[in-house]
Amino acid sequence: MKTMHTLAAITVATTALLTGCASTSSDPYASGNYNNPGYQNTASTGYGTIDTIQVTRATGGGTSGSGAVVGGLVGALVGNQVGSGNGRTAATVAGAVGGAVVGNSVEANRNGTRDVYQIGIRLDNGDYRTIVQDSVYDLRVGNRVRVVDGRAYRY
Repeated sequence: MKTMHTLAAITVATTALLTGCASTSSDPYASGNYNNPGYQNTASTGYGTIDTIQVTRATGGGTSGSGAVVGGLVGALVGNQVGSGNGRTAATVAGAVGGAVVGNSVEANRNGTRDVYQIGIRLDNGDYRTIVQDSVYDLRVGNRVRVVDGRAYRY
């Protein structure tokens, strides 16, 4: 019975932790290092021509620790199922440490480096805007584009 209460408590804590880390932002770069004032995305609509496209490597910015916490909880739960007495305690500790290491590694891989495209657009009204996107699909220098909510679309 005690194991069921422990399992339920760990499940509730893990669920609360994971839902607390969930992002509701529609901006994929809201938590990254993309908030440079020279590359602001504005939520407006406009038409223009692509002037430049630059590719940069962006890093995810490390880990927040949530992967280690969740991995440690899962590892401790699995380790607690092994052995009895002092052996069970040792297995629980080893599972927690191993799970934390694996969880942190998984989070770091998820937040790894990726290509980011900075697209310079000369708008029809004479303004110049730089849009930061995770891909350019079929966009090329000289294409006419429509800018909607900080993203460039070919038309």
